[in-house]
Amino acid sequence: MSKSRNGKSNKPARAGERGPAKATRANKRHAGRQAPPKKLNLGWLLRAAAVVGVIGLIIWQRERIDTLINQVFSGTAAVFGWGLLLVLLGIGLALAVFKRESVIAFARKTTFIYWYRWLGAAVLIIAVWGLLGLAGAGGAIGLSIIGSDTGAGGVFRVLVLFLLALILLVPAPAWKAVKRLGAALSRPFRVDRDRPMPEGFQLNPPPAGGRQLRTASVVDRTVPDPAPAKAETAIPASTLVGAEEKATASGAVKDEAKSEKAGEPRDLKQVAQDVWRKYGETATLLMTDGWRLPPMDILDYTPEIEYGEADNQQRARMIEDALASYGVEGSVVQINAGPTVTQFGVEPGWDRRVKELKEKDKDGNVVSKQVETGRTRVKVDRISSLANDLALALAAPSIRIEAPIPGKSLVGIEVPNTMLGSVSMRTVMETTAFQKLKAKAPLAVALGKGAGGEAVVGDLAKMPHLLIAGATGSGKTVCLNALICCILMNNTPNEVRFIMIDPKRVELTPYNSMPHLAAPVIVDVDKAIGALKWLAGEMDRRYKRMAEVTARNIDAYNKKTGVEKMPYLILVIDELADLMMAGFDDVEHLLCRLAQMARAVGIHLVVATQRPSVDVITGLIKANFPTRISFAVTSQVDSRTILDSVGAEKLLGRGDMLYMPTDAAKPKRLQGCYVSDLETERLVYFWNGQHPEAQAPMLKVEELSAAQAPMPGITGKQQRDSLFDTAMQLAEETGTISASFLQRKLHIGYPRAARLADEVKEALGEDTDDGGAEVPADEEYPGR
Repeated sequence: MSKSRNGKSNKPARAGERGPAKATRANKRHAGRQAPPKKLNLGWLLRAAAVVGVIGLIIWQRERIDTLINQVFSGTAAVFGWGLLLVLLGIGLALAVFKRESVIAFARKTTFIYWYRWLGAAVLIIAVWGLLGLAGAGGAIGLSIIGSDTGAGGVFRVLVLFLLALILLVPAPAWKAVKRLGAALSRPFRVDRDRPMPEGFQLNPPPAGGRQLRTASVVDRTVPDPAPAKAETAIPASTLVGAEEKATASGAVKDEAKSEKAGEPRDLKQVAQDVWRKYGETATLLMTDGWRLPPMDILDYTPEIEYGEADNQQRARMIEDALASYGVEGSVVQINAGPTVTQFGVEPGWDRRVKELKEKDKDGNVVSKQVETGRTRVKVDRISSLANDLALALAAPSIRIEAPIPGKSLVGIEVPNTMLGSVSMRTVMETTAFQKLKAKAPLAVALGKGAGGEAVVGDLAKMPHLLIAGATGSGKTVCLNALICCILMNNTPNEVRFIMIDPKRVELTPYNSMPHLAAPVIVDVDKAIGALKWLAGEMDRRYKRMAEVTARNIDAYNKKTGVEKMPYLILVIDELADLMMAGFDDVEHLLCRLAQMARAVGIHLVVATQRPSVDVITGLIKANFPTRISFAVTSQVDSRTILDSVGAEKLLGRGDMLYMPTDAAKPKRLQGCYVSDLETERLVYFWNGQHPEAQAPMLKVEELSAAQAPMPGITGKQQRDSLFDTAMQLAEETGTISASFLQRKLHIGYPRAARLADEVKEALGEDTDDGGAEVPADEEYPGR
């Protein structure tokens, strides 16, 4: 609280307080009264006397004071030299900056966000001190900075310090300057494409047509590549392709592009051979059981969108201002930029309790001041309830608040980016997280990138089953393709087999003819139920084989010697709702049985549906599918059906999803991997180009008709009720049969009794449809 020179407070008076305004009105009312005589103010006179006394003392003891200053300055100058001025300048600057009302908030922001600039300022001070040391005016510290070398060595140290300070203070212009310098130095060594090439030197031809497969020019070390440097350094040595293979592949790509441009139909066999010549005929590719694994270069690299720091800083200030306008104290201390959303980590502030105290100053005026008596943290619910208000302040379609962020004492506010980016599967598979998981898990899958840009991967063997749901067009099929392609990149047909059910007939059919399939893609719903029954039988057969060699799971069984290795079996269902409509009881029972018991024998389920309702995703199915992925849905009810929590209704679509693994209490927001149709075709052609041995199908689709559920009107001994023989005996003894009669005699329910009566009548050749309700006569009173 500031005071004027006469000692009165300059703080404006509050309601209920007697401040200067009320004192003035009181003086006007009592203007007629005689004012008391003013007291003589002796303050100025005492101050002047004190100043004169100090000056006289300095003049009287001038010689002693000069001797003391010379002794202190000589010792300090020997240590600091003229660098003492830099120290004093730094202290004064720090005091000038931190002497504010919001000292804590300012220090927190500048420390977390602009830490590199503070470090650069410190390095700059050290560099200037070293420059003073070269001039002989830096003291002992200046000499230690330059290493007591005033020659070329000291000059080199000072230049390095100045360059480091420049990089830390202005990183973006410094990086541009380094790039320009490198370009200028490498200009004499560049090769012009228009110049005639020496004999034996080949380059990739320019692209022909509007669409072409990705060539292997990323790994060409002789010609600078316009692709980012990340893709070049991340390619393993196994994907290096020689000049001859690249020239052949480029020619094949050129011919394919010409044929597509001309509208001619492509010969799939020829395209498969071209893809195999491009990516497969390389001696450095890894081989497993006679199969060659696809190189990473078969996938496309998509550059990611980079967002400016200034834009994120502006939105962070808008969030703080919006929270403050609603009486919630909070500060943004962390910013994580992702491909689709940017997560702002907000640290909740304090709710302060103050007490107003009134006291009189030395002039007798009443002065009020507020004293803090206690404080509590702002409740997380207060920030979560402001989601719509923050969306209005940021002009965003919708925001999602994660309160709190798992593992951090922050509240995450996820704001959609102005431009939505995509995540290619290659960028996730090249990360360290995926490579570490792939080394120990054969079913490692790349899921996408989180809200902070970190790669998120998973192990299908530990999930162990995956349920995917979302509205139409939200990205379910793309997610399925990404999971399938990721497994195909790292496993041979001897290690993994797929059973694919596609009632829509267009989504999974491109994988037909692939050697990894245990059977062709099943598009008939009736045969799909038969495939589920066959898979349940296969599970029982595998358990018997494992019990013979005392193995607990498929990994232990495959490590045994003298046994035939069992491949993993992955069931992929693209639309569960169609199967549930065809046979609700059978499908639910089979899926639950497989989900409960099939993990140990290497059978895993990946089920997707676009109708997330309780009649499709029942309680039994949810209980047996612990790992779930939810894409954008239309209502909170659908979100609760999938994840048992809200949040999926605020997703943006186009691959934006919530991933809930088995070991997480709350779902995590991801941007899923995108795999184009061209990449899928390229991968299928790669596997089709290899024929080390003929692969016999494990499951024959034409044999599934025998495993169908019985159709109405078709009976057989194997489909009859277990009480059929007893009911026939009763019918022969009594000469009559009815549902109520069987219900009383056999103590069964009416639906089963009615079905059993129909079977008996049909076996006896009687009419089963009487067209009306049955009213049986009472046996004790036949006349009634």
